[in-house]
Amino acid sequence: MKQKRTLLIVDDEENMRHMLQALVGRHGYTVETAVDGLDALSKIAHTHFDFILCDIKMPNMDGVSFLHKAGKDLQASTVIMMSAFGTVDMALEAIKAGAYDFISKPFKTDEVLLTLKKAEEREILRQENRLLKEQIQEIKTGEGFDKMVATSKVMLSLFTLARKVAPFNTTVLIIGESGTGKELVAKGIYAASSRNKQPFITVNCGSIPANLLESEFFGYVKGAFTGADKTRKGLLAEANGGTLFLDEIGELPSDMQVKLLRVLQEGEIKPIGANKTELIDVRILAATARNLEDAVRQRTFREDLFYRLNVLPITIPPLRERTEDIPLLAKHFMHKFNLAMERDVRSITPEAMDKLLAYHWPGNVRELENIIHRGVVLAEAESIGQEHLPPHLVPTTTMESLGQSFTGFSMKEAQKIMEAKIISRALQETKGNRLQATKLLEISYPSLLSKIKEYQIIVEVPAK
Repeated sequence: MKQKRTLLIVDDEENMRHMLQALVGRHGYTVETAVDGLDALSKIAHTHFDFILCDIKMPNMDGVSFLHKAGKDLQASTVIMMSAFGTVDMALEAIKAGAYDFISKPFKTDEVLLTLKKAEEREILRQENRLLKEQIQEIKTGEGFDKMVATSKVMLSLFTLARKVAPFNTTVLIIGESGTGKELVAKGIYAASSRNKQPFITVNCGSIPANLLESEFFGYVKGAFTGADKTRKGLLAEANGGTLFLDEIGELPSDMQVKLLRVLQEGEIKPIGANKTELIDVRILAATARNLEDAVRQRTFREDLFYRLNVLPITIPPLRERTEDIPLLAKHFMHKFNLAMERDVRSITPEAMDKLLAYHWPGNVRELENIIHRGVVLAEAESIGQEHLPPHLVPTTTMESLGQSFTGFSMKEAQKIMEAKIISRALQETKGNRLQATKLLEISYPSLLSKIKEYQIIVEVPAK
């Protein structure tokens, strides 16, 4: 049952109070009355009112004085002022003092009801806007497993394991392809841990130049080297008491692997140029898209560091191995972008969903998020159709594709056309990264360069 709206009538004229009480009472309001501003202050101190109808000219305390005196007690109430001596200046003064609207006496009953209806609509909009802002903020800053979306058994088991390990200081190695959500799992572990009020610092081990790694991780003291004009904390010291997330740990050079191993073993660091070590208390969460066991066999990753990190491994399966999560993830991202962009896209057509389910998802969940983002932007109605999906999700058949670009009979020429198309698609998939494209194409780097030159392939890399 809908809760009745509460309304306070403040007026020194008894007849006016009775008339208004009878009028608004018939339209679903629970009404109380006050004889002047002082009486009204006493009422709002003990009771919240959704709406207040308040006269301006009253003995003891007038309406504008009441507004000023009430202050914060009126923040959640909508105040409508009334007066038989209304002027523009008086109305402006009342609105500046916090009133929503102003009506002049004598007024028709419809005028009061219409003003109240407008005030109710305004309050509904305010509540919706407040909820919308809270939801957008929740999406932007949301952390923890409750913010992660999955329905597959493998992911639900993964969340259960991560929750079990979260309260302890155990080092965790998160393994998964790019775009599977390794950082989200790390943030979930952090949010469910006792360290969640302390810093959570993320560093991509492959993004920092090798000659800067030591100073970034360990910091330095003033005068330690040319340009060290002041003492600076490293990432490990900044994360003291909290959690340090080492993304792409497999990219860490061998000399830094030794230094990180010492941190894990001894719990201490030594800034560059310092004379003594410093004890630190940092939980290490690491992630990699590489097979570290292969890297250990190839002697590019230290075996002792691997075993220190691999205390409790968590492997995130690629999206293509848990396609039952795709509809739920797509709905989640659609809701997210609807809120962020004030859109109202409500569904994905069966044909478009079939394409999403059939796709192999080399970019995993991150790629799905980008595709739904695109769909929400392009959709002209309430549904994302296959026409709103990227072309590589709705390709023509091989024969159709070849027939559109080749009308001859030469097998050699047909092979060249197909090679050029596949190479272009691989380069688009990797955003122009030729080294990653060679892995998709399963050819050597020199061979790729040769074919790009031979076929005069130009790849437009999307702007960041």
